[in-house]
Amino acid sequence: MASVVTSASMSLDGYIAGPAESGFELLFAWHNNGDIEVPSADPRWSFRLTAASAEHVRGQLAEFGALVVGRRLFDLTGGWDGSHPFGVPIFVVTHKAPDDWAHPDAPLTFVTDGLESAVRRARAVAGDRAVGVAAGEMARQALDAGLLDEIRVDLVPVLLGGGTRLIGDLADAPVRLGTPVVRESEGVTHLRYPVVRAPGV
Repeated sequence: MASVVTSASMSLDGYIAGPAESGFELLFAWHNNGDIEVPSADPRWSFRLTAASAEHVRGQLAEFGALVVGRRLFDLTGGWDGSHPFGVPIFVVTHKAPDDWAHPDAPLTFVTDGLESAVRRARAVAGDRAVGVAAGEMARQALDAGLLDEIRVDLVPVLLGGGTRLIGDLADAPVRLGTPVVRESEGVTHLRYPVVRAPGV
């Protein structure tokens, strides 16, 4: 079964966005601070990375087979104009599908019956590849539902002082994480933490 992973660039004080949706130029500066070009699945976007970050991003692009995001992220990005850099099917958790979605042929599905349904559908299309769940509220819900297998953090040496946290208020805290895999790079440290499940879960 496909693993379920959340991944985000995060400030040292725990935010994936600053106040009023600010700070992205700092959180994602590492996407363009190196000499190695890594193209995404969409020709509009490519990355210029250090060697360590290039290996990290190539792995992510190859590994993920579907993404689950919330309506807020979908709206903030304009639905990536119908083409996400990962080039995989996207499942948007929402109360109501938009009436004016401009890219009806894009590999994007609006799911109105909750996160667990979205993850189930994403796993079905991802096959053996991982399912990515957006950080923030979606990741919180996935942890509370026992669906999340791994948390990945691209830790950026900046303090934002407030904003959107990596994970919101959990219903069943604490959640234990295992020993991380650590990859150091210029302007970012890539961390992978397995979620430790209680026996029988």
